[in-house]
Amino acid sequence: MVIALLTPFLLSGGAFAASLLRRSWQDRKSDGTAFVIFGWAVATGLALASMWLIGPVKGLATALAMEALGAIAVIITGHVRRRAVTKREFDAAPEPLAGPSKIWRGILKTLLAGPLGMVAAMGLAFCYTALSPGAPQTRIVIGGLLLPILWGLAMTWTLADQKLLRATAVLTGTALISFTLAALAGSA
Repeated sequence: MVIALLTPFLLSGGAFAASLLRRSWQDRKSDGTAFVIFGWAVATGLALASMWLIGPVKGLATALAMEALGAIAVIITGHVRRRAVTKREFDAAPEPLAGPSKIWRGILKTLLAGPLGMVAAMGLAFCYTALSPGAPQTRIVIGGLLLPILWGLAMTWTLADQKLLRATAVLTGTALISFTLAALAGSA
C-alpha cells in the first residue's frame, strides 16, 4: 500500500531530478554546479525517504526503479538543439579511435581492458556484495550478475580512451579501493 502511494512521488521526483541535471548540461552561461548538486540531492533524498518508509532493500529498489522511469520520461520527451558549427582544420579535435595505431598500444590496451578491467570489475562486485544491505544470498547473486556488466563497461571505456596512463590509473585505483573496502567490510 505504501509503495503504491509513494510511486507517483518517486516518478515525478526522478523526472524533476533529471530535468535539473539536464538543465545543468544545457546552461552555457554558468558551470551548472548548483543544478547538479540540487538534482542529485533530490534523487538521493527521495531514495532515502523511500528506504525509511518502505524498508532499506525494497525502498531502495523501488526508488531506483521509479526514479529511473521518471528520468527516462524526461529523456524521451526532450529534444536536442543543434547549432551549425563551422569546422576548420586546425581546431577539429581527433576522434577517440582515430589515433595512430601501434602494436604496443594494442597489446597494452588488450591487457588493460581484459585482465585489469576484470580485476577492477571484480573488486566493485565484491565491494557491492560486502557492503550492500539485504540477505547474503541476494547480495552474492547480484554481485555475480554485476561482474560481467562492470567488466564490459571497463573494457568499453578502456578501448575508447586514448590516454593509456589515465586508463591504467583509474582501473588500478578502482581495484585497490574496492578490494580494500570489501576486505574492511568482511573483517568487521
